[in-house]
Amino acid sequence: MNDQESSTSASQTEGELEGVMDGKGERDEKQRDCPAPSLSNVSSSLQAIIRIKQKYHALKKRRQEMTLGLGGAGNFTGVPARTSPKYFTFDRLPPSSSVPQRKKKRRRKPVLYPNTRRYRNQPKQEHSLAKHCLFLLCVIVFLQVYNAIENLDDHVLRYDLEGLEKTLRREVFGQQGAVEGLLSQLKDYLSTYVHNKPLVVSVHGPSGVGKSHLGRLLAAHFRSVVGETLVLQYYVLHHCPQEADALRCAHNLSTLISEMVEQAEEEEKIPLFIFDEAEHMHGELLDALWHVVVYKQSNEYLNAIYLFLSNLGHEHITKHMLYNSSSTSTTMTASGRHSNLVKELTPILRNILEKLHPLWTEVDILPLGLLEKGHVMECFLDEMTREGFYPDHTNIERLAGEIEYYPAVGGYEYCQTGCKQVVAKVNLL
Repeated sequence: MNDQESSTSASQTEGELEGVMDGKGERDEKQRDCPAPSLSNVSSSLQAIIRIKQKYHALKKRRQEMTLGLGGAGNFTGVPARTSPKYFTFDRLPPSSSVPQRKKKRRRKPVLYPNTRRYRNQPKQEHSLAKHCLFLLCVIVFLQVYNAIENLDDHVLRYDLEGLEKTLRREVFGQQGAVEGLLSQLKDYLSTYVHNKPLVVSVHGPSGVGKSHLGRLLAAHFRSVVGETLVLQYYVLHHCPQEADALRCAHNLSTLISEMVEQAEEEEKIPLFIFDEAEHMHGELLDALWHVVVYKQSNEYLNAIYLFLSNLGHEHITKHMLYNSSSTSTTMTASGRHSNLVKELTPILRNILEKLHPLWTEVDILPLGLLEKGHVMECFLDEMTREGFYPDHTNIERLAGEIEYYPAVGGYEYCQTGCKQVVAKVNLL
């Protein structure tokens, strides 16, 4: 029954379509034969075309519904399978058709913020964790540097260099520039406990300018801060006067230095070795000290201070001060005059000392200048105060006038013997 109904309905629709098309053809022929149509004829033809179109769409829709109903009910045997026309395919276009196709750009909607700041949703800034790590690293580095500086200050405070500076400025006369240079070297060396070489300083100057007095003050100060056993005052003419005993003295000195540096390493302190009258040291003693300073590279030997006191090169110091005093300005400070003295005399003294022994190539040279008459009067005042005499200025001038001086040069009057005779003259009072 279904097949018969479908065939009959299909035949009916085809007949209706043919009738409609025939009627339309006849009207077209009539219109060709007839003259130009009027407005009423045009409107009636349009209405007829619209009715035909509506009827055609209704028939087409009914036919699609019938075909869908038949497809849902299932395919019967003997009914040919219906194939849809291939109006749309996924085949690629032939190479001849090169029509460019523009891609449609997706329009982005703009982000609109409200006008009022209260309800405005501003974009949030992302915070990186790396900033926190960087800040923490900076804090750690700052604490490490601050701790290192504090440790350096603690190490310097152990040796009380401020007290030493006050003592040297009060007790040493006429050598303020040399005192400042020596204190600067000691401060730089004692600011840390780890060194790559020992501090070796050689003090040179004429007789009576305060070399031995400077050594005694340094020895007394270091005994008070590091202990009696870590300070050695070695007087060559007293400890080893005979040249025949030089080999034995050298061996004993090397043993004593080794014991002292080992003890200082255990106590984490820096020992002091003072060698007075170094111009009388024998070759064996110089060899032993050179071996200790240069070849002993262990940590305990590197943390040590060696101070040599001698009058080697005193002739050059005297000549330089007498010949150049006229060109020296009277307004120049003591440190300025001493810096000029060091700058001009260091190459001359080093050339002389290197010819004597290789040990002097490892030292820092510190020359001491001649004393003026005013400095000698200060020596008399200090000695008389120590001995309990009344410091009469007239008596001090009389005693200072009894000492021999070089001819006045450039407004300076230098003493030939310095403060060497001060103690003897005060004892005669």
